[in-house]
Parts: sequence; C-alpha cells; structure tokens
Amino acid sequence: MSAIFVGAIFVLGIKLLTPAPIQIFVEGSETAITHIPGLFTMEDVVIIALSALVLGICGMYLLFFDSVQMRSNTDSKKKSWEHTMKTLKDDELTIYEMVFTEGGVIFQSELVERTGFPKAKVTRCLDALENRGLVERRRKGMGNIVLLR
Repeated sequence: MSAIFVGAIFVLGIKLLTPAPIQIFVEGSETAITHIPGLFTMEDVVIIALSALVLGICGMYLLFFDSVQMRSNTDSKKKSWEHTMKTLKDDELTIYEMVFTEGGVIFQSELVERTGFPKAKVTRCLDALENRGLVERRRKGMGNIVLLR
C-alpha cells in the first residue's frame, strides 16, 4: 500500500508540474496546433483526479487500518500470554506475570528488585522461560531487557 501511495504522489506531482504544452484546433479540414503553457487536457485532469483519489484511499488505509490491525495483534498476543500463565510453576509464573504487567518489556534488574528473588533464581527462571520460547533476553547496556514472545 505504501508503494501505491508513493506512486500516486509521483504521478500527481508529474502531472501537476508538467501540463500539456499544446492545444489542437480542428476547423473544417484545417488543423491548428498552438503552444499554450499552463493548460491541462481532459486526459491530464482525469489522471490528476484518479491519482488524488488513489492517494487519499492509500493515505486513509495507512493511517487507520494498519493501527487497527496492530491493536488486534496486540490483543491476540495478550490472550496468548494469559493462556501461557496457566501452565507455569510458581516462581516462573511470578516473573512471567511481572513481565506481562509491564507490557511485555522489563529490565532483568527490575525483576530482581520487584520480586525480591535472588539474581541467580531470576536468571534460572528466565532460562527456563527462554528455553520454552516464552521470553527473550536482549543485551541493553550493562543489563538485559526481558521481552515476551
């Protein structure tokens, strides 16, 4: 959709910046061609109107439909995460819930502070969750960020 949007902008820009430089007059059996700068032919007007219409439709799609789709994907992820919580052990559940309540992203050091668990226990639980494909740890500066999958 983005490519169509850019294409419509390109066509609209070209047509608006380069109007037809000639006008053809037919009178009886004679034909006269004159150069009149700044006038658009009917074909130019149709192309400009269609490009503007496509541009508007693509713009609306990119603004509204993609954001709606992203919200529905987030809702389905949350439901999946909630279902996963039912299958976890106590300590793993505590850590998983903590990450979940933070929107799926939290620093590992914050997990240690908030849960009150020793660093080694948090690391072991995260290892278990990571092995099951439920979370992912990424290096961020001197610490790790924990992400829900």
